[in-house]
Amino acid sequence: MSDTDTNHECVCAQLSEEELYPRLELIIEEHRNKPHELIMALHKAQNLFGYLPRKVQQMVAEGLKVSLNEIYGVITFYSFFSTVPKGRHSVKVCLGTACYVRGGQQTLEKVGKELGAKVGDTTEDRRYSLDVVRCIGACGLAPAMLVDDDVYGRVKSTKIMEILDQYK
Repeated sequence: MSDTDTNHECVCAQLSEEELYPRLELIIEEHRNKPHELIMALHKAQNLFGYLPRKVQQMVAEGLKVSLNEIYGVITFYSFFSTVPKGRHSVKVCLGTACYVRGGQQTLEKVGKELGAKVGDTTEDRRYSLDVVRCIGACGLAPAMLVDDDVYGRVKSTKIMEILDQYK
């Protein structure tokens, strides 16, 4: 594994964004003037920063000789790219039919209140990102939520902080 393939949790937690730009230059150099490697370069840049801020997009566009419009098109087309910082832990509350009927909306409101975040937001400390999903395949456990890849079923509002505290 090269220095440019570093997991963003390790790098982002230790270095400021300004300190990451020299590492981004290494990624760009590896893909310089190779527009066909755009997705790979963006993926590595996002792993480094945790998201793709505008300055990173501009630097990749210049280095790979592609337009900023093309960068934007790729980033907005693929759901795994993000232009906003994401938390170290992804919290997703299910609002599919079964979860909604069994209190999913109340679960979402409680999670949002506890985290101090709205849907689509990341907490100030970048620990959690909050999102809604329409189904996680746990309808029999409704209301359900995901934290990273862990499924929690029959979530009661009194247990939400107990669940979230496991990820501190």
